[in-house]
Amino acid sequence: MYPHPYLEYLVQFHAERDYFECHEILEEYWKSEAGQRSPVWVGLIQIAVGLYHHRRGNRAGAVKMMNSALRLLRQQQDALSRLGLDPASLLQLLAAVVAEMEAGAPYRSISLPIADPELRRRVQQMCAERGLPCERPSDMANRYLLHKHTLRDRSGVIAERARQLSLREQRKPNG
Repeated sequence: MYPHPYLEYLVQFHAERDYFECHEILEEYWKSEAGQRSPVWVGLIQIAVGLYHHRRGNRAGAVKMMNSALRLLRQQQDALSRLGLDPASLLQLLAAVVAEMEAGAPYRSISLPIADPELRRRVQQMCAERGLPCERPSDMANRYLLHKHTLRDRSGVIAERARQLSLREQRKPNG
């Protein structure tokens, strides 16, 4: 009933607290034909990115991203419901998180309000299959989790950029 990338996002969000991976998973899905470029995916991505920034101490980036998610998701309440979330609770939670960020409060892990019991059961099942608790706070001592965007293996990305540059150079007229 729910797209697998969305289920994976929920596992990463609640059990792993790997917000960078949440972003990667949903962005790839959003860009695919199956994702149909729905704005609800962008809002969910922005929540993860905002929390990633906040956890790393980038308060300005976190506030900007979470405010953007809040504005966008206010317009996507029906889509949030179809995704098994409680829109009113989610919007209230995001507003509270933004207020905390603006007040300089430290990062805290949050849980998305899952309204659909079947969705909750499926996420719990996926966590159990991986030997993960369904919800746990971020591991603030995990350097890789906190700084993943700078520490991950980027060799594939770099190779693809070089390939694209080479293709563009080959298409340039001589002269």
